[in-house]
Amino acid sequence: MNSLERWLDGERMQALLVVAVPRIASALLILVGFWLLMRTTRPLLRGVLARARFADALTDMLVEGVYKGSLVVIALIMSASQLGINVAAALAGLGVAGIALGFAAQETVANMIAGFLVFWDRPFKIGDYITTLDQYGRVQEITMRTTRIRTMENTYVIIPNKQIIGDMMVNHSLNGETRINVDVGIAYKENIARARDVLLSAINAVPGVLDTPAADVVVRSLGDSSINLQVRGWIADSSRERSTRFAMTEACKVALDEAGIEIPFPHLQLFVENVSDQALRGL
Repeated sequence: MNSLERWLDGERMQALLVVAVPRIASALLILVGFWLLMRTTRPLLRGVLARARFADALTDMLVEGVYKGSLVVIALIMSASQLGINVAAALAGLGVAGIALGFAAQETVANMIAGFLVFWDRPFKIGDYITTLDQYGRVQEITMRTTRIRTMENTYVIIPNKQIIGDMMVNHSLNGETRINVDVGIAYKENIARARDVLLSAINAVPGVLDTPAADVVVRSLGDSSINLQVRGWIADSSRERSTRFAMTEACKVALDEAGIEIPFPHLQLFVENVSDQALRGL
């Protein structure tokens, strides 16, 4: 009872208020000041990043995540300091916890750093068709941790950004027009010029193949049992690359069959010369 009376003593309460009110007012002023700073500077920072052509997702992460979070932490630390709270011990504890969390989440942190690099370097964007890690499809979503691809089988492949950054990636949509190569072999007895005319007529009739740039047929190599040609046609829409490749392959086979041009299967021809009768009898 005596202790309560001492706390309720008017002079003691007055002294406490004289000390506490300025501190509380200072803490509130700091919070309000940082809130006004955040409200004022966030749109300006967004404008600067937009003029620098930062990706929208990266802009959101920097402004709403890094910048806003940093201001909030600084404001809370300064306000707590005004209230007489020992923030040094708290920061030391947070540092130890941060180190432990960093070791426990190394893969997640690595993927987030890789995600930052994806947003910064912009090797692809949502809607592009890419091939990476033996996966081909349309980029549906890019997050700080993963990239999500929709394949031609209508399945979703979720790939950690760390693997995409560390592996070779092909962007089929970056430069607009895409060339499709189809390899075809013809027999050595066939005429290359005639086969070229037949193949060009066939692929130019395939829907989606462009007139400009013009399609062409080149001799890629001379194989063991065939002259290996490469039929090359251009398309404007990279989303039709696979379907057009299949159509071109079928059109080449049908056209060569109709023209009577042989597509040889692999075979080995053996010639025996200057073999004695004794050796032949021993076989």
